[in-house]
Amino acid sequence: MDIYVQLLVNSLQIGAVYVLFSLGLTLIFGVMRIVNFAHGEFFSLAALLIAVAVPWLVDFGAPLPLAYGLAFVGGLCGVMILGRILYEFAFRRFQRDMIGSFVLSVGLALLMQGLFIEIFTGASRKLPTLIDGTVRILGGALTTQRLVLCVIALLVAVAMYWAIASTRLGKALRAVSEDHEAAMLQGIPYRRIAMTGFLLGTLLAAVAGALLAPVVVIGPVIGSAYLIKGFIAVVIGGLGSIPGAIIGSILIAVIESVGGYYFDPSLATIAMFVIVMVVLLVRPAGIMGNG
Repeated sequence: MDIYVQLLVNSLQIGAVYVLFSLGLTLIFGVMRIVNFAHGEFFSLAALLIAVAVPWLVDFGAPLPLAYGLAFVGGLCGVMILGRILYEFAFRRFQRDMIGSFVLSVGLALLMQGLFIEIFTGASRKLPTLIDGTVRILGGALTTQRLVLCVIALLVAVAMYWAIASTRLGKALRAVSEDHEAAMLQGIPYRRIAMTGFLLGTLLAAVAGALLAPVVVIGPVIGSAYLIKGFIAVVIGGLGSIPGAIIGSILIAVIESVGGYYFDPSLATIAMFVIVMVVLLVRPAGIMGNG
């Protein structure tokens, strides 16, 4: 029984971050109809900035929790600035252009990976543990640090889901996602909403990277692995569907956790791609997609 609880706990902690990452992808696709292959680089940049800033702040005498908090805020601000620049000078010109945005985002991803390697070097970085201790949940073990980060990630995801479902901005985002021309006829400023949706998606990727920074080994291309799994999640759940992104992320986390334990991580990855192929054959729009 304990092993099943442990696998469930592992799935939830992995899935919490995948949900944030996938929500960002599906939000950008929903409002702009572009597939952003540079999304993983926002994740990478947040983690890299924190990995550089925390030791620097600690050397100046800041306590580790304070250093991480300041680096967390600084990392998010840095990613948002980059997101705004890329939107204004690149993605804004390719809204609702699937082919053009695909070529653009792949090129930007490769460019940013090269810049990250040049700026941050190719060395791997590991932050010191922020919170010591282990928590046991119904027989399953989880480090206190991972539990706290998992709870924060889930709270951010719930807050974003509530905002999209209930607030005026959320309703505007959903209207634009459904039919941007009809939304414009109703007085919704499409360009401003599209920019807001893009920046919110960028922020979610940055938060995911910032939360994972203390518990993973950070490298300049760390976002690539999460990008692949994020796309698998949104394809399974349905591109543009918020509930679909959540369902797909949890499913991918379960496959990764259970498959990695009973078989092999590479077989778990193969299983993800097999499920994607089956979903595309049976229901091309995804589990929660329209059509």
